[in-house]
Amino acid sequence: MKNKCGIIAVLGEPNAGKSTLVNQLVGSKVSIVTPKVQTTRFNVRGVCVFEDTQFIFVDTPGIFDAAKPFEKAMVNAAWAGIGDADAGLLIVDGTKPISEALTLIAEGLMKTRKPVFLAINKVDKIKKEQLIMLMAEYNRVAKFEGIFMISALKGSAIDYLKEHLARAMPESPWLYPEDEMTDIPMRMLAAEITREKLFMILGQELPYAIMVETENWEEKDNIVRISQVVYVQRESQKKIVIGAGGAMLKRIGSSSRRELEKLLEKKVHLALFVKIRENWKEDQAIYRMMGLEYKK
Repeated sequence: MKNKCGIIAVLGEPNAGKSTLVNQLVGSKVSIVTPKVQTTRFNVRGVCVFEDTQFIFVDTPGIFDAAKPFEKAMVNAAWAGIGDADAGLLIVDGTKPISEALTLIAEGLMKTRKPVFLAINKVDKIKKEQLIMLMAEYNRVAKFEGIFMISALKGSAIDYLKEHLARAMPESPWLYPEDEMTDIPMRMLAAEITREKLFMILGQELPYAIMVETENWEEKDNIVRISQVVYVQRESQKKIVIGAGGAMLKRIGSSSRRELEKLLEKKVHLALFVKIRENWKEDQAIYRMMGLEYKK
């Protein structure tokens, strides 16, 4: 039996559950997850093996009607994700009605002339009698290779989905070592984990004004020393992140450190600093770091 290997771009509207699904498919956390829309800012590859097939799942930013340059770069990255892929996997929130924007995304995917599968997410929140009607509605939207009812959060029907996706993958040597789960550099993944904690702990206050960069990474014996900078755009935002007497920053750092220790299976010393960088969303170096295309 020959091995198969394929790239699958996971696309959809913001907050449909793309990152949660990719983490479930890979079996490990490779992409951060928050209740906030537009959490994913760049394409993240998650790798897993299912029987004789190696999947490379590309978690992409949510597709929406972007207006600002940074947002447009994110959406362009999402569409670019399907360019090198062997198939597309459109994930939708089954609890929401089919929007015009979602129909346009589906039509755009059909134009790629690549096999596109549909995963209807959050079916655990939908009555059984509604599922058949929902599937019929999506069959009218586009001609999908297959439609799957899943719960990305609970992990239901994940192996069934993999089984059917594997049939569409080409015969090919595996592109990554069997034990590799992502191609994102660990320094960047660590920064993303801290950004996730900022989103979760700060709530609605200023998550989209924040960017995290890992400045230093030093491994010695069984300890990893990490230094990260949290960039904000104004002095008032800096005060919010730090909190009274540094309490907020300490809480964020402790939460991030605990998750990094689980991920790295080592003791972590994490130092966080907060700096003001007013125009970081216009900094070409930031775009390059995230693999985004800079356009004014």
